[in-house]
Amino acid sequence: MAITSTDQLSRRTLLKTGLGLGATAFAGIRPSFAMSDAIKLGANEVTVISDGNLSLPMNFLLPDRSAEEIEALFKPHGLPTDAATPDCNITVLRQDDRLVLFDAGAGANFQSSAGELLSGLEDAGIDPADVTDVIFTHAHPDHLWGILDDFDDVLYSEATLWVPQAEWDYWRADDTLAKTPEARKSFVVGAQSRFETMEDQVQMIKPGMEVLPGVEAVDTSGHTPGHMSFMIHGGGESLLVVGDAITNSVISFEKPEWNSGSDQDPQKGIETRKTLLDRMATDQSRLIGFHLPNMGIGRVERSGAAYRFVAG
Repeated sequence: MAITSTDQLSRRTLLKTGLGLGATAFAGIRPSFAMSDAIKLGANEVTVISDGNLSLPMNFLLPDRSAEEIEALFKPHGLPTDAATPDCNITVLRQDDRLVLFDAGAGANFQSSAGELLSGLEDAGIDPADVTDVIFTHAHPDHLWGILDDFDDVLYSEATLWVPQAEWDYWRADDTLAKTPEARKSFVVGAQSRFETMEDQVQMIKPGMEVLPGVEAVDTSGHTPGHMSFMIHGGGESLLVVGDAITNSVISFEKPEWNSGSDQDPQKGIETRKTLLDRMATDQSRLIGFHLPNMGIGRVERSGAAYRFVAG
């Protein structure tokens, strides 16, 4: 999740609130390891492993909304109105002789309440050397920074690392750092250093591409310039690994037209979110949201003029 130019948090504020490099999260830290039951899609088996959670101030998530609007939205759900502690959910796909991760988690240098993926993999009996593919939705810290080990080498040494082409081009562009607001410059530096280390293992993804058999790349840009979601097909069913195109089980569903402080292009983020929600409500396919509750697993239902997240 990223900070846009509409969010005027200073670097000092970022460090206090847990959004800065190496920061200690300010609230809501909870035991993080969990693994979902397996979802069968034909020969495909999908599970979700927790990478922990983030801690985000509400004025970052909803920079354009008043305290009254925020309270009216969250109070009926019994949720805090000053901050959110979204889960971080890593999707794992077993497919014949392939073992696939969707995103690599935050690693040790983002927020102290995240970066639990390695513990989760160990508990699931998965050795990083057995991972054949890592497919990235985008290059924000909580999705990318866990790709390196403690020695700054690629953790998944035998894997092909799949990156959306537009995402690769954006973060590596010569002028990206200079054009990025101060509060987000560490995101650029972190992405560039990791992409450089990963380069020999990287393959590019373009929208509509079949990345692996039955895994379709879906353009969901807006959150970042190259953000990609992935539809997994099998056994006559489909499941969308949505990444951060839909990020909050209340805001994204009940107020999809509201600007999100985590979207680099807020208007494109709104358009993408509405399109996805309409599609998912119509198709009734399952989705896995990186930051949604219930390990991110659920469906979209229409609710009046908006939507609701139905876990399960």
